[in-house]
Amino acid sequence: MGEGFKNWFASTSSSSSSSVKVLLFVVPMILVTGFASVLVLKGPNWVFIYGHRFSKTTHTVKTPALQAKERDGLADLRLQVLTVDDHTRKEAFSNETAINNSVSSRIVAKPLQVQQNLFDLPLKPRRRRFRTNLDTLEAGLRRARAAIKEAMNGSRLQDPDYSPDGPIYWNAKIFHRSYLEMEKQLKIFVYKEGEPPLFHDGPCMMIYTIEGQFINKMEMNKKFRTHNPEKAHVFFLPYSIARMRHFVNDLKSFGRIVLDYVNVIAAKHPHWNRSLGADHFMLACHDWGPATSFYVPELVKYSIRALCNANTSEGFNPRKDVSIPEISLRSSKLEGLIGGPSPSKRSILAFFAGGNHGLVRPILFEHWGKKDPDIQVHDYLPRGVSYYDLMRQSKYCLCPSGYEVASPRVVESLYNGCVPVLISKSYVPPFSDVLNWKMFSVTVSLEDIPNLKTILMSIPERRYRRMQKRVVQVRRHFELNSPPKRFDVFHMILHSIWLRRLNIRISDGLGEISN
Repeated sequence: MGEGFKNWFASTSSSSSSSVKVLLFVVPMILVTGFASVLVLKGPNWVFIYGHRFSKTTHTVKTPALQAKERDGLADLRLQVLTVDDHTRKEAFSNETAINNSVSSRIVAKPLQVQQNLFDLPLKPRRRRFRTNLDTLEAGLRRARAAIKEAMNGSRLQDPDYSPDGPIYWNAKIFHRSYLEMEKQLKIFVYKEGEPPLFHDGPCMMIYTIEGQFINKMEMNKKFRTHNPEKAHVFFLPYSIARMRHFVNDLKSFGRIVLDYVNVIAAKHPHWNRSLGADHFMLACHDWGPATSFYVPELVKYSIRALCNANTSEGFNPRKDVSIPEISLRSSKLEGLIGGPSPSKRSILAFFAGGNHGLVRPILFEHWGKKDPDIQVHDYLPRGVSYYDLMRQSKYCLCPSGYEVASPRVVESLYNGCVPVLISKSYVPPFSDVLNWKMFSVTVSLEDIPNLKTILMSIPERRYRRMQKRVVQVRRHFELNSPPKRFDVFHMILHSIWLRRLNIRISDGLGEISN
């Protein structure tokens, strides 16, 4: 009871008409409560969740049939819709592991404020439709889905910069149409909350290059960034795990920062609550990036996580998460890093140089470390020997996982015209929904490391030359340019996020109201 009601009740208790006044208060309360209960039972509009009205949000996932149709790649956009309703939300908030690990209080639901007196509602309300901003966005996405489907049977599109073609793509025509639709429609809202260096900034050189480069390019971007959240298809959480590492040293502190930031966003803006974060994305290349997201259950279950360490054994979900390439640059320019001789001038069969750590590399060193001139495996190169020169002299460049599944050697191989050999477990290569990695790389399991030379020697020369030619073609999608260029790595990351947004449908429940 409110304080006013307590005083009122005290002042009337000694009065001869107290029973009458109590009845006058209690009876209307019973009637209102009963009427409200009827409304709750009628539909999902009256729900207490994060203090916002939530009618019907749908989260779309790809069917198993889609994964099986490799030849079509992203062409098959027939969607299986999973409704995120009140039961789903309660389930999302009951993640005991995340709650126990959380060091901040969870966002408290606030009761809805009903602006219209319930007794003023007509018994048989007429219903009228009106179009919200979200309805407009969803209509545009429907048109994009239709255009992408139609492209499967269409002719190849002409493009002044680059027309995707060839077997490096699951379906080049589908990818090109989807990319053009992204350029036409995609708008991203970058939350302004947070201060540098933990937010809106990141390292732009060395092993976490892509994390800082993407954040900084997104901050300056004018084509895809919008300052009006009502026009945004997706929302970016601009925090840098790599930057946090300079200030905190334990995973729990990382998790607290991420959880607190999402709490602030959800309290100040309606968009996280509207979709449970399904149209939000984060990006991290630091090893702890995936682990910190588990402190926010919705971030793992619904949001788009763009990660270098795309490890399916650690919760990476290719249907909604994005694998991004790990790039290590010692300067902000690519001059001198891209190129390499023709296949006929590459005399070394396979090459690797790097630290002997993790689960995969000790096996590689055990069988091939400085044991065969054709399979050159080094921990540290002698002084005066160029790492990139050896890559350019090699046909195949070995890319074993280290502490984590991702390795910058994948991109370095592409930059130097060397066919990458992926040696990892549970790793999803970057942009796999568009690129057919079997056409320009070799995959070797951990069990086959002892047979590495036999496997590579058995690849016919003609097939190797085709793969090497495709490496030269595909590397444009991994180049980091300032400013960004069409089809480069910045735009490929955006396109991967765009595809995930195409696979969810969101409704705020405001497109149909009563009069």
